[in-house]
Amino acid sequence: MAIQELYDRDFFEWTQRNADLLNKGCFDLADIPHIAEELADLGKSNQREVLSFLTRLILHLLKWQFQPSQQSGSWAASIDDSRVQLERIFEQSPSLRRYGAGRIEGVYPDAVRRAAHETGLAGTVFPPHCPYTFDQLMDQDFLPKT
Repeated sequence: MAIQELYDRDFFEWTQRNADLLNKGCFDLADIPHIAEELADLGKSNQREVLSFLTRLILHLLKWQFQPSQQSGSWAASIDDSRVQLERIFEQSPSLRRYGAGRIEGVYPDAVRRAAHETGLAGTVFPPHCPYTFDQLMDQDFLPKT
């Protein structure tokens, strides 16, 4: 079976054979178009992961700030875990730090929508723009004042 046919039939086998071909320097036999596509998808997956953790982090900071009577250890744990996960991603891929810093306003409406849903507060209670800087979001000691 040709290496290109394996891509749709047995992805794992496709990865192993291509890795072997690349390690041996047999670039002309490797499925370069699909390899390039998979590499691009890996980058997109990492970006989605950054957006997901940023959204969760902002969500719990909003809940912490705007519903202080409900503050809990699970919110604090979620805030801490989101920061830890983001730092791990940024250690592996430093360029994603710039990506995350530039996407705060993009994920903020999702965080507000979820915060409103989870707290029962109206979405208008929350600021129209993210009240936290990227540095505050990543600061392990930062919790917003209530």
